[in-house]
Amino acid sequence: MNKVGLIVPTLNAGKLWQSWLEAFEQQTRKPDYLLVIDSSSSDNTQALARAHGFTVKVIARAEFNHGGTRQMGVEMMPDADIIVFLTQDALLANPDAIEQLLAAFENKRVGAAYGRQLPHRNAGPIAAHARLFNYPPESQLRGLEDRARYGIKTAFISNSFAAYRRSTLTHVGGFPADTIMNEDTYVAAQMLAAGWQIAYCAEAQVFHSHDYHFLDEFKRYFDIGVFHTHTPWLQQLFGGASGEGRRYVVSEMRYLLKKAPWLIPSAVLRTMLKWLGFKMGGSLPRAISQYLSLHRSYWLTILPDSEAKLKQM
Repeated sequence: MNKVGLIVPTLNAGKLWQSWLEAFEQQTRKPDYLLVIDSSSSDNTQALARAHGFTVKVIARAEFNHGGTRQMGVEMMPDADIIVFLTQDALLANPDAIEQLLAAFENKRVGAAYGRQLPHRNAGPIAAHARLFNYPPESQLRGLEDRARYGIKTAFISNSFAAYRRSTLTHVGGFPADTIMNEDTYVAAQMLAAGWQIAYCAEAQVFHSHDYHFLDEFKRYFDIGVFHTHTPWLQQLFGGASGEGRRYVVSEMRYLLKKAPWLIPSAVLRTMLKWLGFKMGGSLPRAISQYLSLHRSYWLTILPDSEAKLKQM
């Protein structure tokens, strides 16, 4: 049987953390290795994690890097064959969630798998639609041969609840340390290009959603724009993201017409902010970019030569 590791990056996990740990305790398949990488929380995140059997690695907040921190965790688990990632705000929805996710690796061609995200019970209609659109009730198995059908969505994955075959992750070079976000998409695309498959497991479920403020929507898509600017090979291999964006907007309008028509003006404004952020991301000087970014620490740590290297890929 494969040895399984679980890695959870944390920072002041707050009130949900106790519920998260209780849901984890109910899992039918417990990972063999448990690791929390904590960015110097000032609440009881570390103490609660240790009380539930997790090894806790504490790093400075300024040291956190979406890809680099996850790769550090991978290297701390040399004996794990499958490595599961969960975020502190992704609440396991059923006792067999991890077991269902791990079942995807019975297919030897699967390099990574991710589960279904359901909106939190208090999620607003806009946040709920985002989860229903991106995480349908039917499972999928995607390979590079499916890019004509799914486009850029072929490489879609989410590290809020995902697992990776260690040997495949190593084969593609692991998580990148010099990307602002979407390190999961980066790795998934590399796996697809190398002939592996990505599994979406609708039966493996977590509660996870965000009700973003307007400015946060802009900043998040600004960072997504930065990511795509620095990884042009992604769109060359899978195609652009504009078609998927149009499909999302149409789906959102239809959903809100039925569920919450009074939110349509808000959704339209959010769409404009997303588009503007995406277009501006990667086109501005660093001094300006760090103030428009949701992940400001990226601009303080990435080296100029690393930035130039990313743009050439």
